[in-house]
Amino acid sequence: MTVKALNPEELYQRCDPAQFPFQTTADLPNLTEILGQARAVDAVRFGIGIHREGYNLYALGRPGTGKSSILRHFLEQKAAAEATPSDWCYVNNFEQPHKPCALRLPPGQGMVLSQDVERLIDDLRAAIRSVFESEDYRTRKQMVEEEFKERQDKVFEELRQRAQKQDIALLRTPVGLVFAPVRKDEVLDREEFEKLPEQEQQRIDKEIGSLQEQLQGIIRQVPLWERETREKIRALNREVTMFAVGHLIDDLRKKYSALPDVVNFLNAVQQDVVENLDDFINPQAPAALLSLPQSRSLKDSPFYRRYQVNALVHHSVNHGAPVIYEDNPTYHNLVGQIEHIAQMGALITDFNLIKSGALHRANGGYLMLDAHKALLQPFAWEGLKRALRSRQMSIEPLGQMLSLISTVSLEPEPIPLDVKVVLLGERLLYYLLCQFDPDFSELFKVAADFEEQMDRRPENHLLYAQLIATLARKENLRPLESGAVARVIEHSARIAGDAEKLSLRMGSVADLLREADYWAGEAGHDRVSAPDVQRAIGAQIHRLDRLRELIQEEIRRGTILIDTQGANVGQVNGLSVITLGQFAFGRPSRITARVRLGKGEVIDIEREVELGGPIHSKGVLILSGFLGARYAADRPLSLSASLVFEQSYSGVEGDSASSAELYALLSALANVPIRQSLAVTGSVNQYGQVQAIGGVNEKIEGFFDVCNARGLTGDQGVLIPMSNVKHLMLRQDVVEAASAGTFHIYAVETIDQGIEILTGLPAGERDKNGNFPEGSVNQRVEVGLGALAEKRRAFGARMNEEAE
Repeated sequence: MTVKALNPEELYQRCDPAQFPFQTTADLPNLTEILGQARAVDAVRFGIGIHREGYNLYALGRPGTGKSSILRHFLEQKAAAEATPSDWCYVNNFEQPHKPCALRLPPGQGMVLSQDVERLIDDLRAAIRSVFESEDYRTRKQMVEEEFKERQDKVFEELRQRAQKQDIALLRTPVGLVFAPVRKDEVLDREEFEKLPEQEQQRIDKEIGSLQEQLQGIIRQVPLWERETREKIRALNREVTMFAVGHLIDDLRKKYSALPDVVNFLNAVQQDVVENLDDFINPQAPAALLSLPQSRSLKDSPFYRRYQVNALVHHSVNHGAPVIYEDNPTYHNLVGQIEHIAQMGALITDFNLIKSGALHRANGGYLMLDAHKALLQPFAWEGLKRALRSRQMSIEPLGQMLSLISTVSLEPEPIPLDVKVVLLGERLLYYLLCQFDPDFSELFKVAADFEEQMDRRPENHLLYAQLIATLARKENLRPLESGAVARVIEHSARIAGDAEKLSLRMGSVADLLREADYWAGEAGHDRVSAPDVQRAIGAQIHRLDRLRELIQEEIRRGTILIDTQGANVGQVNGLSVITLGQFAFGRPSRITARVRLGKGEVIDIEREVELGGPIHSKGVLILSGFLGARYAADRPLSLSASLVFEQSYSGVEGDSASSAELYALLSALANVPIRQSLAVTGSVNQYGQVQAIGGVNEKIEGFFDVCNARGLTGDQGVLIPMSNVKHLMLRQDVVEAASAGTFHIYAVETIDQGIEILTGLPAGERDKNGNFPEGSVNQRVEVGLGALAEKRRAFGARMNEEAE
């Protein structure tokens, strides 16, 4: 069962620069295909190609895999071949001003209409003022007014002459018109009137009464004549106005004759202009405008704003369907909003203050959103789903939607929605939405799952080199030599954590290229070489490894207890990984085990004090199953064992130390010392098979650094699972130490293989009689457990005797 140390070639899979048919990346063409994302590309093409309700996309994968750039590439390519969508405008609803009307226009016509109407209003103001100041209009108006005056004067003169024939005068007084008797053209006062004969007085009173009735009839007729006069003036004004503005609006009606909604709007404008002539003839700035900046003109007043056209979405400079990425998907940024202007301490609004959202701008095209950002913004997710379900965009203020305010606001006419929404997010978020949001699966039926790794094969090396060349050109970087490309490929495998894979997290690769280009410039190179790449990698690590150095320093100073020489019973060096942001490093930890008589419990001290996570606790519980099945199948397991990570003051999670814990436990049961020059990582199952773990490179390097600082003896090394060999991409100094025979990596498949290396004793296998060889580790463990079982039996018998 002898296990040999791994060969240096197995510790690091080199990329030979000689395999490349180029000297620098300048010799390579750009990569035209999407590397390693065949599944995702097929999903994207399907998603943007199918035009059915609910077939929106969710691109799932870790950041840095190129989701955004790949999606944008395909969307822009698809959008360029599609028709440019319609423009949308909001105009005043003259019958119901709180419900603005939406106008749909051909692409590029929205802004044109807005400018045409603005010029129209300016022309109308000038034309109306001009025509109403003309001599012809004044003459015709004067004729109407004089006709009324002549008619009024005529009836009053007839009444005066009739009264005069009866010796009665029609007089104007401060209280109105009155009749009074006269003699010899002199008005009689009360005393003189009473001196007249009674018969004469009665006649005069009777005549005055009759005349008074006629006067009342005339006075009642005057308002009617005034009304007729005003109607004639209005008719004259309408006639003059139509003459002044009719041809102006007719020109626009002809221009937009193919758009009935625009023609109807122009008709409504014409009718409203006619009905509000006074505001054109005598424009007065509203009081609210007096406090506004001087740049505001009369056409900015509420009266003239009513005729303007709010070009909500216009595609004057666009060609093809729009592709919009909304970086801040708040509710208002998605569905639009209605703004307000503060005037004289009050907030006012109109249809001109309706602002478009991302859904409006992307209508007829594609909208890209970050799923996590959309979910973080209050009501944004619900607003997006409501728009996609109803297939229309309704702008509703949040305060009104939540009934927080009761002020009168606008209710713009909804606009039909035809958009393909593409969400970008993590896989976990996708699965959570599928599980907990019943609408999600109906609205986002296409999942584009982006890979994080690709197979590392010779043919893929050249494609990866082309990708590096493409990135270098895109970023205007120096060309990379073939050796530099090979070093980038090797580091890509290290990022992937697998010697047989290459990382597709192109954000990290692009960062490495930029930094290598910087160091090449610092060194005065016109091309990026392998040492420049290595310097960039080293600089990245140095910027982030302060905590690692502190831990290594405390181990060297003996503050953190780690032995790298000698042998101890029930003590083993375990390995863990600490991840801080973008940097991960390995840390050795002392694991100890103590055993005593008990009820078959393996106590995880980390779990007891709530420092151990559930996966770590599961790994410890598996140990009980292994011990019971191998050593105590026909008798009770009569031990109480305690396991602990020494000097651990934070949480412990994962099962990668379960094999180390089992080695410590077996050492304590067999009373066999374990070599402290070795460290162990690997999980274990109930059959004693050692299973793969993560972070194998970082763990090996973490223990190597401790040993290297104290001096390599040739006896030091690390035990890893055999299934992790394919993941090895170790640092060059570790590989060189292994080549020199001063540090060793052992790959084991079973606990028995590992315990032999750690103790130097054979593990032992049962013979045909079911017995382990004498002196083997397994035999000693079985003897130790048997002794504990015997002690428990004897102790139980003594307790029974004392009870009797």
